Amino acid sequence: MFFDRCPACLLAAVMLLPAQTGASEPAHNAGTRSFAQAQVVPSSMFEYYRLLAEYRAARKIFEEQHQSYWSSVSEKRRERNAKRRSKQAIALDDYVLTQPPVYAGPPMPIDPSQPEPPPVQRKYVPVVADFLQAAAEHFQFRPQMPANEMEYKREYARLAAAAGLTKDQVVRIYAFESSGNGNYDVQAGLEYTHDARAISTALGYNQLLNANSVSLLAEHGNQILAALRNKAAKLTGEPKRALERKIAVVERMAAFTRTVPVKWDEHVNLAGTPRGLAVHALVLDVDVGPLLQVQKLVNSLRFARLKGYTKPLTAAELEMLNLTGDGNGFDMLSLPSEMRQKVPTANFFQPSGYARNAVARRNNTVSALIAATDSKMDEEAKLKGALDMAAAFDGK
Repeated sequence: MFFDRCPACLLAAVMLLPAQTGASEPAHNAGTRSFAQAQVVPSSMFEYYRLLAEYRAARKIFEEQHQSYWSSVSEKRRERNAKRRSKQAIALDDYVLTQPPVYAGPPMPIDPSQPEPPPVQRKYVPVVADFLQAAAEHFQFRPQMPANEMEYKREYARLAAAAGLTKDQVVRIYAFESSGNGNYDVQAGLEYTHDARAISTALGYNQLLNANSVSLLAEHGNQILAALRNKAAKLTGEPKRALERKIAVVERMAAFTRTVPVKWDEHVNLAGTPRGLAVHALVLDVDVGPLLQVQKLVNSLRFARLKGYTKPLTAAELEMLNLTGDGNGFDMLSLPSEMRQKVPTANFFQPSGYARNAVARRNNTVSALIAATDSKMDEEAKLKGALDMAAAFDGK
């Protein structure tokens, strides 16, 4: 090769190729290889520059394919939304029908002249102790924990039934989201042991993120407060006074959540602040937590109905709205069965969300994803926590 005879030319070629920042591959290729597998250690600087040139050339081609693919996904989504607004029918070619490109070129080499890089530090994810501490510090509030798990389940099931959710929806979504046995304070990544690492702030029976808690309180705070006041009106003595003190805290928290516009990005940012983390502690409260979580599912049902989807939703279909957001979930549900078998799940995600969701990548068509969700629900609905939820729904 020409580069074998001209090391200086090789170095020049490397410098002209686009640089990659950081030591690891970009996030949109996460999950395809481990860091150790993705790198090789050259025996000399000449070999390093040769391997780096090959890597950057291959990576440049992939980046162009990746950008083109996800741009097409976004553009077709905009076009579908426009067609729906004008009451036009959606056809198969309104979706991207190929799967996302996956980088399969050479791995990025390690520079032998540099010391071994330190291990990558994962970003800390706040946990229940952090939510409780923030609530105490910023709102002088500690959630009222249930006397036992069934107390929380009964309140959750009672509210869900009153809101029109079915037993099948409630039990199977609980089973799917909490791994079939999760307690009221179950957090994503800690379903099986508290010695693991939390992978997100998702909390409770249907795994509300801290941004969900902020958003729900901002948009439905008045409704939640009305339900609490109605409950307080039926109490006397210290239980009544305790609930009234809680209502005053929820009022302050609701006012805080309304200090930004009602936009998801704004709520995400607010939820990451200490006061936002404090709001998330409401999920743990036996009076407020069930109201927030049921409201999230009710919002999804109402969204589908407002969009004209009048058929009863199975638990797996309702979970699609919970998983991908109401707009993308409705987009999935509106597909007839023959199209669900052909449309890739990538059409309903952002690139970063798709990269993080191994289930959606593995079950990469709509029908496969819904079937996989149903299968997981089938298995985890047999566990004790799910059976207890079913009993709670039956008033036991």
